[in-house]
Amino acid sequence: MSTQEKNHQTEIIVTGFGGQGIIMAGRILGMSASLGDHKESTLVQAYGPESRGGACNAQVIISDVPIHYPYVNNPQILVAMSQAGYDKFAAALAPDAVLLVDQDLVNPEKVPCAHFAIPATRMAENLGNKMMANIIMLGFCTAITEAVSSEAAHATIVQSVPKGTEERNIEAFNKGFDYGLSTLKGREKRAAGQTGALVP
Repeated sequence: MSTQEKNHQTEIIVTGFGGQGIIMAGRILGMSASLGDHKESTLVQAYGPESRGGACNAQVIISDVPIHYPYVNNPQILVAMSQAGYDKFAAALAPDAVLLVDQDLVNPEKVPCAHFAIPATRMAENLGNKMMANIIMLGFCTAITEAVSSEAAHATIVQSVPKGTEERNIEAFNKGFDYGLSTLKGREKRAAGQTGALVP
């Protein structure tokens, strides 16, 4: 499912609470688009009253043409890693949008569009570092939406994460990416009416 064709512009909101690496995830998305995929991109970041634990979001626009207004009003992709973040932006979702959530942290109700869930924080804990949940979610988002290429994301992650953690962050991205591909495959099988063991 590619959201890139729509108006040559993809509007993305990544939201959660401080300390989850929300702004970094947005920055990696924007840099991947501009440096790796040679598109135009903008990033607007907003923090709540406290940086750690307060609400925050990153608004990213990726476009084939120059971007004149950097704020996102109608996100085609909403990545929610906190319930408060989801509650704040869910009303802006159109029927053709895509919602991605951390399934242990967000319980979406009456979602008007396609939505996908991944236990990103739990998967990061299993890798030994809860702080990599944002990178897992980034991989998941890349697989589901194709907003950026995985090659561009890989290159940007290596440049963006602390020295010495590059391999572990790439592993985290790949886990999220593979989970996304498996999720899409499972949906295709269900849509085709096939039975048998499906990847959740």
